[in-house]
Amino acid sequence: MSATAGQAQGTRGLAERLGFKAGQVVQEVGWDEDCDEELRASIEELTGNELVDEEYDDVVDAVLLWWRDGDGDLFDALSDAMTALADGGQIWVLTPKAGRPGHVEPSTIGEEAATAGLSQTSSISAARDWTGIRLVAPRARR
Repeated sequence: MSATAGQAQGTRGLAERLGFKAGQVVQEVGWDEDCDEELRASIEELTGNELVDEEYDDVVDAVLLWWRDGDGDLFDALSDAMTALADGGQIWVLTPKAGRPGHVEPSTIGEEAATAGLSQTSSISAARDWTGIRLVAPRARR
């Protein structure tokens, strides 16, 4: 396998580890210059779609929320993210890893998520400098 093929497989693996799938529409909130471009590119490659921003006005399968200490009110950001989220969708809160500027404690994210009606299902090292916490909303009652 060539180095390029191995890199491409590793890049795609970032998005796969987060559970993204081909065809999904992913909304990105909180982008800034410190965001991990390799992770962003891997999500776009795997889904086959460009990431959409906060102005997107249709339903999305997942939300990628880059969140740093000092970004504002996390409860409000999570509530806003849920408005476009499809039933069964997921929100990934990405925060700088412990010891890095802007780090947010997982317990803080968990508390705000619970207040917003979300459940934390997993956490992962999402990128070199970022930790990801997966949140899901309860399924709509039928």
